[in-house]
Amino acid sequence: MTDATKPAAVAPHILSRDGGGTIAYHFTPGKSPGVVFLTGLMSDMEGGKALSLEGFCRARGQAFLRFDYSGHGASSGAFTDGTIGRWAEDTVFVLDELTDGPQVLVGSSMGGWIMLLAALKRPHRVAALLGTAAAPDFTEDLIRPGLTGEQEAALERNGLVRLPGDYGEDPYPITRALLEDGRTHLLLRQEIPLGIPVRLIHGMKDADVPWGTSLRLAGRLKTGDVEVALVKDGGHRLSEPEDLERLCGTLEALLRHMENGRPERPPAG
Repeated sequence: MTDATKPAAVAPHILSRDGGGTIAYHFTPGKSPGVVFLTGLMSDMEGGKALSLEGFCRARGQAFLRFDYSGHGASSGAFTDGTIGRWAEDTVFVLDELTDGPQVLVGSSMGGWIMLLAALKRPHRVAALLGTAAAPDFTEDLIRPGLTGEQEAALERNGLVRLPGDYGEDPYPITRALLEDGRTHLLLRQEIPLGIPVRLIHGMKDADVPWGTSLRLAGRLKTGDVEVALVKDGGHRLSEPEDLERLCGTLEALLRHMENGRPERPPAG
């Protein structure tokens, strides 16, 4: 298919916030529980995981929402004005304004931290969580220890340091505000009081977020209904076709578990 024959991209809907900011989103109506996808740092709602989950939910008749945090994708604002707390507030805002009834939050990388914070803020709305390469506390546990003396000096001097990406993208602008705010939202230092089903997928060759992070998270969650799937050859993005199939399959099993009130197990033999 040539560019001339490809269907035009559908423009996102726009949700206005007090103060003039806007959140861009796409919503697919369907049955409950709805599914909400939360992207990673400097990612957006047009990625492979978001679109694969959207197609899965549409085929299943499940409501689905994908959106861009402020400073990301088609939403307003500058990335460098963002913090973990602000992006968690964006998530709670769209939950309140755009969804009804119980929701399953699916968080990728940083989105795995955001989904936990949103679930703690709206425990009566969030019915289950699914994380892929979940990265709670990454500002404190991964970014801060990795800064060189020169980078720390630049951060102190300018309030911002640019860290190289691992996939050839532009450097990541990391602000002092992001790191300081992240410290106020740390979760892995104590029990996380969530009693809902949680599923975690993590690649064992993840060079950005160690797979042990998902094991730490599983141990901190109050709920006993936690399953962790480790992908031996999986990297951080987990966006290959087999990874997307695994993600959708995990969501399918989780939804059936919620519908039936018992875990889905593969047939014996």
